[in-house]
Amino acid sequence: MKCRALSFLMCIVTISAMAQNKADIIVSYDFKTPCASGGVRINKMTLLANSAESKYFNDISLWTDSLESTPEGKAKYDEIIRANCLVKDPEGYEYWDLTKGPVKNIYTYVFNNVADETLTHYDEWGDELMYYTEPLAEIQWRLVPDSVSPVIGYECQMAEADYHGRHWKVWFTTDLPLPFGPWKFRGLPGLVLKAETEGGFSFTATGLQGTDRIISQIYSSNEYKKTDRRKALADHEYFENNQEAILKAQNGGQAKITYTDSAGNEIAPPVYEAQKHSLEPDYKMK
Repeated sequence: MKCRALSFLMCIVTISAMAQNKADIIVSYDFKTPCASGGVRINKMTLLANSAESKYFNDISLWTDSLESTPEGKAKYDEIIRANCLVKDPEGYEYWDLTKGPVKNIYTYVFNNVADETLTHYDEWGDELMYYTEPLAEIQWRLVPDSVSPVIGYECQMAEADYHGRHWKVWFTTDLPLPFGPWKFRGLPGLVLKAETEGGFSFTATGLQGTDRIISQIYSSNEYKKTDRRKALADHEYFENNQEAILKAQNGGQAKITYTDSAGNEIAPPVYEAQKHSLEPDYKMK
């Protein structure tokens, strides 16, 4: 066991006893997911956790939401976006390039709470902000013997589980005895540092350290509508595959979405399929 792991163990006991809403550890993950338009997207995600609760999110999204939660912060954020994203072409014409600024494009927040025995998932499905809850005990893990593998310097054991339509393999370390991990992974006797399943989905820790950051609640919670998980996922698939029709309905028939390849040639719209593009394809299963 590493010295730093021993230090974290001591911190977990001490800090958690003082304040349950303070995290003991912060972990960075690369989340890889296949895109309907082809290729792989890599999102930078963060986990804050102590022995009783965790929060999984994107730091830029959290920063954006914190600013936009007040009139003063929203004005400051608009100023930052204008300064970074309003650019000029060689002929002097101004246009918006949102790739140049800290723009929110990840809406995922996942909260685990041991005391309540619940998981709460906030996100954008389709074009609506929604949330749902599910019981923590929903994942049934099977530990795999003789499966030790290093992840960012920690010895990790493998566990497997079927969860919402996918078979997952995860690697967790008992050097850090927190029952959480990225996304919805929970219920193991140590922190999950890596997870993968078929189709190119994976979560891999890239770094971790001790912290005293607060595990804050989501900003502007009143903007989220309660939903059912399967309905949210089905609605999201419908939105992805019918965006032009939805825009036309919203704008009196005046809308057109064009898709092009790398050479600029127009191509057919990409098709979103549950088994290929959703972390939880069971919403299509009976």
